[in-house]
Amino acid sequence: MSAPLFACSKCFSRHPFEELSAGQQLCKECRGAFPMVKCTYCRSEFQQTSKGSTSTICKKCEQNVKAHGKPTACEYCNIIAAFIGNKCQRCTNSEIKYGPPVNCEQCKQKCAFDRHDDDKKVDGKLLCWLCTLSFKRALAKTKQSESDRRMIKMSQLRQNKHKDGKVRSHSKRPQRIDVTKMPPTDADNGPSAKLPRNNTGPGLIRADVDPNSSDHMVAMTQLKEQIASLQKQLNQKDGLLLNKDKQITELKAKHFTFETEFRNKIKLLEKDHDNKVDGLNYRIQTLLKEIASLSKSTKRDRLLTARESANNSGSGTDSPSTQ
Repeated sequence: MSAPLFACSKCFSRHPFEELSAGQQLCKECRGAFPMVKCTYCRSEFQQTSKGSTSTICKKCEQNVKAHGKPTACEYCNIIAAFIGNKCQRCTNSEIKYGPPVNCEQCKQKCAFDRHDDDKKVDGKLLCWLCTLSFKRALAKTKQSESDRRMIKMSQLRQNKHKDGKVRSHSKRPQRIDVTKMPPTDADNGPSAKLPRNNTGPGLIRADVDPNSSDHMVAMTQLKEQIASLQKQLNQKDGLLLNKDKQITELKAKHFTFETEFRNKIKLLEKDHDNKVDGLNYRIQTLLKEIASLSKSTKRDRLLTARESANNSGSGTDSPSTQ
């Protein structure tokens, strides 16, 4: 079975899931073609979708601006990313997960969250999110500058030692003897009269061989081993990030289904409530009408009884006078 392929969100070419970027699902070519910028609101890095685009707001913040309007400053980290309430989403989630914030050891603001794990501290310090990013950027620049300095020093040392080796080889060459000034030893001038050339002398051998080749090979081996270990760590981190991205995708899908079901349930409850309220209002109106009709009938009955009583009293007083 072949591994499933996923489409790039920009060029729609098919690639394995590991080769796509974590945030916007871009392939390697699209990632290299578009610049990386920081969001104006949440300060997180994202990749622009076109070279001519001047927007510095990520898609998530754009959706939040359309839904809730422009954000305000978070009361913890002071980042202008509080779309709902007085806290940004990052501080809200951290507060729910790790408890109330504590003071950052770098900026001294109360915006860091104690995870109670020494391995997750930055250089043994409890830092907030912004200070952690700045420290990692400074550390990466320092490592890059140190590696560049080492490479420059190694190349300079190699050149200097190569020059020193050449100078030593020239200084250690044996001086040639002038054969014309030497007295002849044999009459026949045989081969014994000629001095053999020392073409394979120790001085020439030392000049041909680089004295720093072994050190250079050791340094190259150490660098290769360091690169291999770093590559292994990078692969492990990439695997962990891939698993985290898959978990985040699954949680987002579950959250979406749960939110849809919850909204549908709320709509049904609102509909039932409206129907019940309408029924009760109709019943109240009918009862009010009945009460009004009953009150009118009682008034009429009272008037009729009053008139009858008045008539009866009048007839009763007139009867004896007529007799």
